[in-house]
Order: sequence, then structure tokens, then C-alpha cells
Amino acid sequence: MTQGERRGPGRRTMIGAAVLGSAALTATAAAGTAQARTGGHGSGARLPVPAVIAHRGASGHRPEHTLGSYQLALDMGADIIEQDLVPTRDGHLVCRHENDITGTTDIADRPEFASLRTTKTVDGVKLTGWFTEDLTLAELKTLRAKERIPAVRQENTLYDGRWTVPTFAEVLRWADREGRRRGRPVWLHAETKHPTYFRKLGLGLEEPLAALLRRHGRHRADAPMFLQSFEPTSIQRLARLVSTPRVVLLSDAKSRPWDFTESGDPRTVADLITPAGLKEIARYAQGIGPTLDLIIPRTADGRLGRPTTLVRDAHARGLVLHPYTLRNENSFLPADFRRGTDPNAYGDAFGAYRAYFATGIDGIFTDQPDTGLLAAADHRDARD
Repeated sequence: MTQGERRGPGRRTMIGAAVLGSAALTATAAAGTAQARTGGHGSGARLPVPAVIAHRGASGHRPEHTLGSYQLALDMGADIIEQDLVPTRDGHLVCRHENDITGTTDIADRPEFASLRTTKTVDGVKLTGWFTEDLTLAELKTLRAKERIPAVRQENTLYDGRWTVPTFAEVLRWADREGRRRGRPVWLHAETKHPTYFRKLGLGLEEPLAALLRRHGRHRADAPMFLQSFEPTSIQRLARLVSTPRVVLLSDAKSRPWDFTESGDPRTVADLITPAGLKEIARYAQGIGPTLDLIIPRTADGRLGRPTTLVRDAHARGLVLHPYTLRNENSFLPADFRRGTDPNAYGDAFGAYRAYFATGIDGIFTDQPDTGLLAAADHRDARD
């Protein structure tokens, strides 16, 4: 039996390993949770369930995708740190949520780059600004990172200009150093952004990513690492290059992965989250990363509705679930967890965590990992 054909507990035990125990394995949940808390090194290193994934680092407290954001998330105790990967003109992978860096760096204030401002269509969306693929790494490194949503997170603007844009190679070296210092591996969760778009430009993401993973020993099935993408074909390509655990990201049910749009595949996310769609995903991936609305849809007034069967169905195929993204601010929370009238003030995030954790998810992406860690600890204590 190949890795992609494994089912049930066999697959979930394989990734750790990574996320042992869930509502789908109630007979072993208590033992799995106790084992998961022990941590470990290399093969068999485990994560707690549910795991807290620092979304772009501690992006609720520091400008996203900076070494400052990653370090704070790790110091807070986040179980996994996320990176989004895009290329430079000379093929280096750097950590930015998007290749459009107009709003996340000071490039608009740099006259030497004024001529690079342009309009492009990325995955069907027309954008005007500055893009990583038009700068060499040396040029990009002259820029300084800044807060992406300053109107929401004014406190984060204090750190504007403090850090450069990190390369993924720098992040891997940082994770190695921190792992040695702490005596345990630092888990990462790296996403290939717009892989079809970049491959058309001759800047394919998967091959250089695989090379970096091999260089740092993160290419094996027991590596403290997840790879993720909204494009299933990118995950399939990575599956041929490395054995690192892989996660297919899933947007809203009516959307289509961009690689499906490019190839003429008519399927939508709604097709991928059926039992048949999940069975296919399980042939080349070990998990899914659905938007939280696929776990618990919101009603017309923005409140949480009834949970779907996605957690149960995915677990039945041996897939772990790392949904995204829970944030503390009212503007991002379901209506029933908002408090007061200020959209930027914190709402009842703990209540929202309780609702999502109750579905049996294996982890969650959050901008505020400190809040997520407290909520996850509360959930495990209540379950035990």
C-alpha cells in the first residue's frame, strides 16, 4: 500500500506524529492527547490537539511575515509558525502574503523603484502596485516591512520599518537555531502562493522549495513541517518531490482553485469537500485547511449556524483539519461573539474558539496565538 492509499488511524498516526487524536478516533483520544503533549524530537515529534498555528507569525501583534512576528509567536508558545512563499525575479523564495508588496513594505516611498509600479492580473484579479517578481533579492532586501492593515491594528505600526522581508532560507536557519536552543523542533507551515501564475513566468515554486527542505532535513514524512496550497496541483507536484506532510487549502464552497480554472476543470470547493472529493485529496495529501465557514457556516445575520459534516468526513479519510483564520477583533468574529460597537476592539474570541474546537478540528490558524493557546488549553482541560 502506498502512502497516499492509507486510511483511518494509519494515516493520522503517520503524521505524528503531527496531529495525533481527534473526534474521529474517540477510542484513543485521551491516550493520544496525553502522548501529544509530551513533544519530542525528529521522528515521532508530536503536536498537541488542537494545535495553534501562528498565522503569518503573531500577526495580531507585529507586522506579518517578519522575523519579529515569527519570533514573538514562538516565544508565546505557538505550536506551528506559518509562512507564505512568493519568488523574487532571481528565483529566491521570500515570505509575503502576496506578491503585491505595495501595502506590506515601504516601496511606495522609495523613488528608486517608482518605475516598477505596474498593473498585473494575478489569478484573474487586476492589481496595480509593486510585485516581488519584478525585484531581485538584493533590491527587495533594501525595503522595510510594515503593517498591512494599520486602520485595524494601529499598535502594530509602531514596528513599521523595523524588519526586512525574510527569505524562506533565513526562516529555516532561524527555525534550526531556535530548535537547537529549545531542545525541540520548531514546526513550520509553508504555503505556495499563486503557483500556476508563477510557473507561467518561469518561477515555479515547488522545485526551489523542495531543495530548501532537503537542505534542512525537512523533506521527510516525519519532518516538523507542513506544506500547503490552494492549488491541488501544487500539492501533487510537491508530493512527487518530498515526503513532507501536505495540506490542501479550501476557500468558500462556490470558489474554484485557480489551477482548475486554468485547466478547465469545472469542479468547485464544494466538490472537493464531498466524501468522494476528500477520498481523492487523501491520495496525495495528509490534511485539508478549510475556511472556518466550511466547518460552521454563518447565518444570514452573521452568527454561527450548525456545523457541517466536514470534520467527520475528513477524519473518515484519515485527513487532519487545520482551518483558518480566527482573529480577536470584532470585525472578524461571528456576530454572536462581537462585543460593543468598535469593530477593532476585541470580542469574545474565547467563545468562538470553544465553538470551533467542539467540532473536533485538529488545529486552527490565528493572528493572536497567545489567545489561541489559552483557548486550546481550556479545551483540552475540559475534554480530559
